Amino acid sequence: MPHQSSDDFKPEVLQLFDQYVHGQIDRRGFLQSASKFAVGAVTAEVLLQQLSPNFAQAQQVPKTDARIQARYVEYPSPQGYGTLRGYLVTPADAKGKLPTVLVVHENRGLNPHIEDIARRLALEGFIAFAPDALAPLGGYPGDEEKARELFPKLDQTKTRADFLEAAAILKKLPEGNGKVGVVGFCYGGSISNFLATRIPDLAAAVPFYGGQPTEEDAAKIKAPLLIHYAGVDERVNAGWPKYEAALNKAGVKYQAFVYAGAQHGFNNDTTPRYDQAAATLAWQRTLDFLKTNLRA
Repeated sequence: MPHQSSDDFKPEVLQLFDQYVHGQIDRRGFLQSASKFAVGAVTAEVLLQQLSPNFAQAQQVPKTDARIQARYVEYPSPQGYGTLRGYLVTPADAKGKLPTVLVVHENRGLNPHIEDIARRLALEGFIAFAPDALAPLGGYPGDEEKARELFPKLDQTKTRADFLEAAAILKKLPEGNGKVGVVGFCYGGSISNFLATRIPDLAAAVPFYGGQPTEEDAAKIKAPLLIHYAGVDERVNAGWPKYEAALNKAGVKYQAFVYAGAQHGFNNDTTPRYDQAAATLAWQRTLDFLKTNLRA
């Protein structure tokens, strides 16, 4: 299938897909509503297929890349689901103690794209840990539709406790330098914001198009923030003015960027919503921010 961009789809179809991805409508609802925009051989099913992730096409760092060491690990998480499982990636030629980054996935669990993000961070000299929130339900099922159905079944109180534990694990990691940052996407962006409200010594937080905390919680943030929003993302952006006001009121150190014309999910290079220009700029800003705040 040839590579497509968001420009190849009507805005209404992209909006329907966003609703589908975030559980506002199910697969049947998407297909029924999208059928009015189907033309010729491009049926509603084809539209959904075109918009869905293509992990193999977008992989940047192979699992077997000799420059990294990657493995699945488990840790106790007594306040969460009991056991925390995730993907830990380190540079193969690491010298000295390294900064650590917690990678928080979208609302699909630890899929191949997020594993690739962790590997990309390792190539930049970070220890990256990407937990799988779906681990208590059997883990990422290898199918995005099944993952979509599983995610709402999580107890978010326990899941959030697992991510808090993951940050604590990174802080105490013998190979780490004691500094922890977090980067998250969509659901993971919301978790990044949440962690910043709960961890006073978090060294950096980078939420990509994530839901915002309350004004009361925002006032608790001590970590510097680098916030990325898509220009075409009314659902998430609606919460930004109040969050911005709360951050300013509390004197939180932050930078916020809105990428004009970009869709929600613009950093995810496995789907047509990927915006190469916006993603390249946002990722370089992210790396610079993490290096500035996490290295000794």
